[in-house]
Order: sequence, then C-alpha cells, then structure tokens
Amino acid sequence: MKEKEEPSRRSFLRKLGTATAAVAVGQSVFAAEKKNDVFAYLKRPAGISVNDQINIALIGAGGQGSEDTNVALQIPGVKLIAVCDLYDGRLADAKKRWGADIFTTKIYKEVLNRKDIDAVIIGTPDHWHEQISVDAMHAGKHVYCEKPMVHAITEGPAVIQAQKETGKIFQVGSQGVSSLGNEKARELLAAGAIGQLNYAEGFWARRGPVEVWQYPIPADASPRTVDWDTYVSNTHKRPFDEKRFFRWRNYTDYGTGMAGDLFVHLFSSLHFVTGSHGPEKIYASGGLRFWNDGREVPDVLLGTFDYAKNAMHPAFNLSLRCNFVDGTSGTTYLRLVGSEGAMDVTWDKVVLKRNKVFASDDPFYLEKLRQSGDRNPERKKMMPPEEIAYEADKGYLGGSYDHMNNFITAIRTNGKVTEDATFGYRAAAPALLCNDSYFKNQPMFWDPEKMIKKV
Repeated sequence: MKEKEEPSRRSFLRKLGTATAAVAVGQSVFAAEKKNDVFAYLKRPAGISVNDQINIALIGAGGQGSEDTNVALQIPGVKLIAVCDLYDGRLADAKKRWGADIFTTKIYKEVLNRKDIDAVIIGTPDHWHEQISVDAMHAGKHVYCEKPMVHAITEGPAVIQAQKETGKIFQVGSQGVSSLGNEKARELLAAGAIGQLNYAEGFWARRGPVEVWQYPIPADASPRTVDWDTYVSNTHKRPFDEKRFFRWRNYTDYGTGMAGDLFVHLFSSLHFVTGSHGPEKIYASGGLRFWNDGREVPDVLLGTFDYAKNAMHPAFNLSLRCNFVDGTSGTTYLRLVGSEGAMDVTWDKVVLKRNKVFASDDPFYLEKLRQSGDRNPERKKMMPPEEIAYEADKGYLGGSYDHMNNFITAIRTNGKVTEDATFGYRAAAPALLCNDSYFKNQPMFWDPEKMIKKV
C-alpha cells in the first residue's frame, strides 16, 4: 500500500517549505520563521533618537483606553502628555497611574490645541469616535481610535475623508489584526493550506458581570463629578443616568452592542487574512435572554453574511455568534474552512487541520475492503486529518503590542498601518448593519467596494 498526495497538497508543502510543513503538533514554528525574517514587521528600531520621541494623549480614560495607553508606553520613546475624560475620578486616577505632571482636562479640544502632542488615543464611547477622530486629524494629530471606527453607518466617509485630506496616520484598534496569528493564517491561506475557502465562522463568549458590560459604578457618580451635558450633547438629551455613562455599551445611543464591540474583531481578522472588503448580504437574529438589567441590546446574537467572489477570494459564507449567557465560558476563535482543510485562528496561535487522502493499488488490500462491504475500494479514502499547531514564542508581547507598535512605527517612518480608516470602515459597516438587521428583523445589503448601503 502506498500513499498518493494530491497536486494541491504537494504545491502547498513546497510553498510552505519542508521544515515548516514537517513541524510536529504543538511545536513553535513562529520562533524558527522569525529567524528567517518572515515576520520582519515585529522588529524594533535599533535605537531611539530625540527626534523619535512620540508624545501621546489619551481621550477617554476608561478600561480599554487605559489599556491602550499602557501598551503604548511599553514602546521605547513614547511619552504620555495629557489625559481627557468626562469623569473626575478617572482624571485623578490618571495622575496616580501615569504621573502627577500630566495635563488633565474634561475638554478634548484643549488636548488637540496643544502643540506638544503628536498623537491621540481615542477610547471614548462609540458615539464620539467620528467627531473626535476628524477634529484630531484636522488639528494635526495622528489617531489611534478604538473599534468600531464609527457609531453609525453614515459616519465612515467623514473619517476616511479627514485621513485623506490631512495625511495623518490613522489606525483603528482591532488589535488582533497585527498579530502573529493573523499573519500566519494569511500566509497559510495564500499558500493553499486549506484549499478553496468556502465557509468561515467566529464565536465570542462572555461570563461574569464585568465581562457582560455590568461595569462597576463609582460611589461618587453624579452630575457634579461627570460632565453629563457634554456626554449627551451629540445624541438624545436626557437626565443624568449613571448606568448610561458607566455601562454605556448596553445602550444604543452610545454603544454598538455585541456586533460593534466583538463581531468587529472577527470581521477585521477575517478581512486581513482573506483580503476581503466585506459581505454583500447581512442577516441577524438573537435576543435578550438573561441580562434583564435595562439594557437595550441583545445578550445572544447570531449573524450570517454572504461574501461574493472577487479578485481576492472565492464566494463564501460567514457565521458569527456571541453569547453573554455562556455558563461554560465557551471559547473565542475564528475558523476558516476550505475544500481541503480548516484552521482555527487566534492572536497567538493557528491550528491547521488538513484532510489526508490516499489511494491504494495493493490487490490484497483492495480485496479486504471488498470483503468488508466497500463496493468501490479503488476510490480515494479519507483518513483522520493531519493537525499542525503554529504557536508564538513564550516571549511574544501579543497582538495589542504589535498593533500599537505598527501605529507608532508608521508615525516615525511616515509609513502605513494595517487598519487605516478605509479598512476600519469596511470592518465596522457589516457589524453596524448586523444591528440594523436585528432591530428591523430584515436582511441588510451592502456594497463593500463602494462602501454604500444598498436599498
């Protein structure tokens, strides 16, 4: 009995290289490949000169904005100058965390007016992303804006236009896009590792109060400590509500629900790996199944998306799920399924599974198959899939560091980022349309090339 390999498999192995293809399950191949400069984008500058120092400011000092700032400060030559937030407590915490000498304010334009600031991190609730991004770029600042890039489907063009007009570096904060896992998945897909892509799926699970957006509310929360009027100045006016300020993701005036917070990560990674610009048809269903705490958005959401054939990829379907009622804590992943295999993608690991097919011309073996009831023993047989795990080194700093470093490096070199305004809008749009589909109970249609909603 002898095994016969398919031509596409032989081609895949040649492209990937014998050493890489032969790696055993669980071994780290990122380390070996970095020695060959496959991941050259992870290299750090050899030295930082005075002219390389980047002064940053944080606008919106909540959990994610603060985390982004901590990551940025790990990069050599980055200094925090100012912090803006609408809650007194966060401004006081900022001075304790990052130094008493930093400038703090509740007025973001005071940050933008400072000449000593090169770039801003925008970590505000979603409904302020578009306006502050546009104002910041026109004020001469580079921008790192948390995902989703915009709060409404109509806001994307203004951010894209501001980036084009000003020439400033603009990066959307879907951190996994710059990760080793995404980079490896894109390489594997291009090499034919799973054959022809036909389906993809993604899943996010959450458990515990904080993870389902029941963020703690400070004891001193009041109109005295929170600038509520500014917070609601670009949306519906209403009396002060501490939940709407500190648990903003639960409300449509300020947040974008599960789709805008979590699906957008999966869209970003999928589009990076495949080169896609987005789906043409979007449909969602779900409901508020457990967290009946006054929130306006579902805690279980399912989305299905049709991607049309284009120059970058064949037609395929995408299914996304998110569950805030997961008693097992579930798992988080993006899976790409092709004609010859599949791969599970996270920010620091890719697990590749390939179908193993063989045919035999051994008469004895063929006769045994006939005796066992196989009427067509000459046909190719499917064996258990091969599995190869590609895992980052123990010292890997993670996708968040890679993404921020990509942003800072682009500022220093006047280079390109992995997730500019156009990329960010194409990732945000299907997530926002997913919400529209859920609330309107009907499919949504989108032109990902022209970036316009179709009626």
